[in-house]
Amino acid sequence: MPDPSLIHRQSFFGFASLRLLGASSALASNLRIEGMEVFVVDVSPKGNWIFVRLKTNRQLTGLGEASHGFGASHTHAADAERMTGALKEFFELIREQSPFELEEYRRRARTRAKSGGLMLATAFSALEQAQWDLVGKALGVPVNRLFGGQARSELPLYANINRATIERSPAAFAANAAKAAEQGFRAIKAAPFDGFPPLTASRELIARAVDDGIASVAAMRRAIGPEVDLMIDCHSKFDVDLSIEIARRLAPHDLAWYEEPVAPEQTEETKIIRSSIKQRMAGGELLFGVEGFAPLCRDHGLDVIMPDVKHCGGILEGQEIAALAQLENLEVSPHNPSGPVATAASVQWCAGMPNFTLLEYQWNEVPWRSELIKPPERFHHGLIRVPDEPGFGIELNDRVVQAHS
Repeated sequence: MPDPSLIHRQSFFGFASLRLLGASSALASNLRIEGMEVFVVDVSPKGNWIFVRLKTNRQLTGLGEASHGFGASHTHAADAERMTGALKEFFELIREQSPFELEEYRRRARTRAKSGGLMLATAFSALEQAQWDLVGKALGVPVNRLFGGQARSELPLYANINRATIERSPAAFAANAAKAAEQGFRAIKAAPFDGFPPLTASRELIARAVDDGIASVAAMRRAIGPEVDLMIDCHSKFDVDLSIEIARRLAPHDLAWYEEPVAPEQTEETKIIRSSIKQRMAGGELLFGVEGFAPLCRDHGLDVIMPDVKHCGGILEGQEIAALAQLENLEVSPHNPSGPVATAASVQWCAGMPNFTLLEYQWNEVPWRSELIKPPERFHHGLIRVPDEPGFGIELNDRVVQAHS
């Protein structure tokens, strides 16, 4: 596998050409970032949505999303304040700068983002997204045009029903899976092993938790039938032996993939599990940068990698990660249990990605989600349209955002 450092950022994506294109635009020629707004939207105990909006001297605005930058913790008020502080830190690097100088932002900020944990990686990524939105709007083109255009006009989604399943019973998982399938989603994911006891717990307690999780998987499969794909996220709850045991017990339920039974940073353990089971494996949702994904790609520890535009370094870093995966014939299914801004950014990112498969959609978390943006978020038979409008093709609906902040 080629050294990831050989995938040079500017030459690989022709970013210098993008700058020249920007310089030819009258609107873009003197565009400067002047301000930033941060919006914390109250969603659920599982985590709020945090949106950022950059303001410029030419009345253009750019959107990014910095949600879920705290790992397993919930986004309480103190967490939101910490994220706002991180966003302000990175904003100082782009204040009075042109959004067309994205490489300069990455050069100055990437080391800090990489070394500061998930929160800083997420803040860094949000401002990277927002600058791409500004560049697209300044040039009057969708962001996907800046990376070669779209290969598809619609993207297939899978419905993540996990947060919508408040009652963690087989019947509740099955009911939500059936409802999502009735709405046209042809792939569904859940995490029925959430709440799994620590591996130091008694054998009896662990055995009950395994049985309960498998019962929920079986109930979902019965509810959706054999034609709808079913994916299970394990949220790194297991060790190698337990991962293999559970995967073998799940084999009759025909999973489309088995996600992160152990943390993806455990590359040797991940590789052992993958070589020992029948299911395809997926993971990588919280990894940062090409270097974070390189071991998994090089060693083929996974079949499907799952970079998240909120955490991996943003859209350009995501492009490089996808290119790295393509060299190893791996598929990319971006992690996206997110709000509508990250979804819009991910749609632009995935529109032309050769090895794209499915985009995650956080299903039925709140009924007013689609109205947070203009035009409202819409789906048809489990597909989302790639918009033709400039940038990400959306703006915040300030009235709805304020009502839930």
